[in-house]
Amino acid sequence: MPSAHATRLPAFSTRRAAEDRNTEGRATEDCLPSWLPLSAIEDAAERLHGRIVRTPLLHAPTLGRDVWLKAETFQATGAFKERGALNRLLRLTALERSAGVVAMSAGNHAAGLALHAQRLGVAATIVMPVTAPRCKVERTEALGAEVVLSGSNVGEAKARALQLAAERRLTFVHPYDDPDVIAGQGTVGLEVLADRPDLETLVVPVGGGGLLAGMAAAVKARKPSVTVVGVRLARRRGPTLADGIAVDALGKLPQALLAGFVDALVEVEEGEVAAAMRTLHGSFGMVAEGAGAAAVAALLAGKAPAEGRRTVAVLSGRNVDSDTLVRTLAAA
Repeated sequence: MPSAHATRLPAFSTRRAAEDRNTEGRATEDCLPSWLPLSAIEDAAERLHGRIVRTPLLHAPTLGRDVWLKAETFQATGAFKERGALNRLLRLTALERSAGVVAMSAGNHAAGLALHAQRLGVAATIVMPVTAPRCKVERTEALGAEVVLSGSNVGEAKARALQLAAERRLTFVHPYDDPDVIAGQGTVGLEVLADRPDLETLVVPVGGGGLLAGMAAAVKARKPSVTVVGVRLARRRGPTLADGIAVDALGKLPQALLAGFVDALVEVEEGEVAAAMRTLHGSFGMVAEGAGAAAVAALLAGKAPAEGRRTVAVLSGRNVDSDTLVRTLAAA
């Protein structure tokens, strides 16, 4: 089980889920909330098929004998976020499509939404904090979205996005507190289990919680014995390598689900994130942004249970400014 660094989550544990299934004949999927049935994630997988990259599961023996990396860094925009963004776009009504969408984002949701909105012919406006990495702002603009810089963090950017939604009658696409977005992110979990049905531990980065909520729902519904661990940033304010998960509070929908389907949350420090980025680059030749490397940081720091267990860590994104990457790699 997770180390002493873990923050235990209450109530519905993996053991309880298994007992429900065995003694009452109830599948774990019956315990999913009404807004996220397993069928919603399965439908999302069908919807996204052929439109996103079916990312590989890579063996990483230098991290542990039976450790695997789910490389969402291979998505077209370099991060998992386009799964949820595209699923939400495909669920828009004709009227909503014609009016356009708006979102707030530190970067990866912005790029994912912009890419697929452009492909679908939907106008997209993205409000990004003034602190967003330059590479993410430029990529979002290059993908055809209107970028509005506002606020020092995602929370402040949200206020401006909601204002624009009201003024222009746009559909607001939340990066993690939306059922369709969460269902889209859950497709990562279905792919992991398809490739490693013998999975024992799943380690996932956590910002607002959309990826963790979707993956936990998908994995626990199919295999309740899996230990699911979320990895948060310990210090979520101020400059950080892991801007993608520097979110003060989990979304309301993810929070409601995590208490029942996630076994533990652990926290990683800035130095541990940097070490993980260096390890991924040095051992595998892989570029990961700070948020994307958070799950590996937890493994390297001994904060997630990998020893002797078939473990998958999610690499959630690769989008890091080149100068930041160079400084981080040189700091070894």
